[in-house]
Amino acid sequence: MAPNVARNAGFSANADDGFLKSGDSCENPPMQMPSFQQVALPLGSLALTVFAYRHYGWQGVALAVGVLVMWLLLHFTRMLQILQRAAKRPKGYVDSAVMLNAKLRPGVTLLHVVAMTRSLGILQSPSDTQPEIFSWTDGSESVVRCEFRGGKLQSWSLERPPEAESPSAP
Repeated sequence: MAPNVARNAGFSANADDGFLKSGDSCENPPMQMPSFQQVALPLGSLALTVFAYRHYGWQGVALAVGVLVMWLLLHFTRMLQILQRAAKRPKGYVDSAVMLNAKLRPGVTLLHVVAMTRSLGILQSPSDTQPEIFSWTDGSESVVRCEFRGGKLQSWSLERPPEAESPSAP
């Protein structure tokens, strides 16, 4: 019993150990409602499977599960193809920042933006924090900065370099 007490005797709580101190609160962050896609996809899959079972028995379930697996494989293949194209280009480069700015719409996913630019963006915000800010630059040094929350585009801005004045002709 004495060795166990001696081992625990050196324990001391400090600010970095993750324990609450007297002034800290124990509030949880507010819960976000799941998006439509997060609810509709599992419910649709379940409904398809139940419908298949009721009308065609276990053969229908096998067909429904096969269709769902094929659909998942198609999406996975598309994602890999987009990332392979992006891996072959410089990070944070886009052919035309002005054209990218014109094509962007709120709610577009990060994967869709990577597919449009064919390049991974340069992360401007600290990693694993929301919002995530990525930037893409073109050959004329124009920069598009995109802000993503939960993987969806919230806002973006186009920054163009100042134009140098051309010498006037007599």
